[in-house]
Amino acid sequence: MRKTIAGSKLSASKTVKIISSGSSGQQTLSPDSGVLAIFVLVLGALCFSLSGCGTANSKQQQAQAAAPRAVSVAIAQVKVQDVPVYVTGLGSVTAFNTANIKSRVDGQIMKVNFREGQNVKQGELLILIDPRQYEAQLEQAQAQQFRDQAQLRDAKLNLDRYTALIPSGSISQQQVDTQHALADQLEGTVRNDQGIIDNAKLQIIYCHITAPFGGRIGLRQVDVGNIVHASDANPMLVLTQLQPIAVIFTLPEDLLPSVSQHMKNSTLQVDVYNRDDQTKLATGKLLTIDNEIDQTTGTAKLKAVFDNKDSQLWSNQFVNIQLLLETRKNSTVLPTAAILRGPQGTFVYAVKPDKTVEARPVTVSLTQGDTTIISNGLNPGDTVVTDGQDKLQSGSKIEPRNPSPGNNHAIPSARGTTASGTAAS
Repeated sequence: MRKTIAGSKLSASKTVKIISSGSSGQQTLSPDSGVLAIFVLVLGALCFSLSGCGTANSKQQQAQAAAPRAVSVAIAQVKVQDVPVYVTGLGSVTAFNTANIKSRVDGQIMKVNFREGQNVKQGELLILIDPRQYEAQLEQAQAQQFRDQAQLRDAKLNLDRYTALIPSGSISQQQVDTQHALADQLEGTVRNDQGIIDNAKLQIIYCHITAPFGGRIGLRQVDVGNIVHASDANPMLVLTQLQPIAVIFTLPEDLLPSVSQHMKNSTLQVDVYNRDDQTKLATGKLLTIDNEIDQTTGTAKLKAVFDNKDSQLWSNQFVNIQLLLETRKNSTVLPTAAILRGPQGTFVYAVKPDKTVEARPVTVSLTQGDTTIISNGLNPGDTVVTDGQDKLQSGSKIEPRNPSPGNNHAIPSARGTTASGTAAS
């Protein structure tokens, strides 16, 4: 069937007539309807094109999802450095000397010659107790001795006279013997008088209370005018020697052979840290090891001495101790966080140049706090994973990141954290 379109002159209504053969009817189509039809055709083509693009993008995303994702991890390099080997323990500061100073005589305090908290030298006068009664007793003893000495001289002169008369028979032997006994008795009396004099002098010395050693004075317990007695239970003051000062600490008995062996070779350095084990307070040397082990705790006491020139250590202060046994030169080290343990032993995840990892066995020589020394398995300059290993396996792709706050993945100075047998190996 042939279809013709007869176009008549457009009227004012701008209609188009469509004449179809075989039909008596006529249909009209407005220009707006034509534009709409064209728009529909263009929109359909556009949707078809977008549908194809969407399918391509979806396939690309699926391909990316199927590929293994890189795991974000922290890394560190294996290095060569000197590693100090410590054993650590807990201890308390003990004054090298402590004196509870009490009066050795009865009397009234006339002078207090110190300030609380003052540092004093050995022999310095601290307290003066009224010595006058003891000075009077000294004079009495000296007077008694003077009288007894006069009697002794007289007895000796008479003894000499009696002895000279014996040949002539003018005196009996009994009289001579009696005079000899009297002279000996007076000799003893004079010696007793000397003892009383010495004691009186000593009481006067006791009235002058001096520092038995250099140290720091605590809070005083007496004032001028107080009456003190030799029988008083409480001290008048406490004197503590802080320079030098000692620290008593404990170590497990298993470490004693190693510590004792190193003591034979050199003087061992001891570092003291505060209660939080963060601030170093002083450095000293190991003095001695106690002669017995506590069976209850399985530990032994050790004593270290410190100059304490800057007065950082105080008596009864709680401290952490690090005893340096040796320094291992040119050791291959890595962070302890990199060490993992599995059925086959210790291993690390080593990073390869293509940013994949492989599980590599290592032999641990010593673990010292945050630092581990290895004897084989890695070379200086190798890179290992220190955080995020739980998401890895051999061949995993990684994305290195900076260490998270609070994780120290740099090689630290080797400070021990607890006393352990491994630290003394």
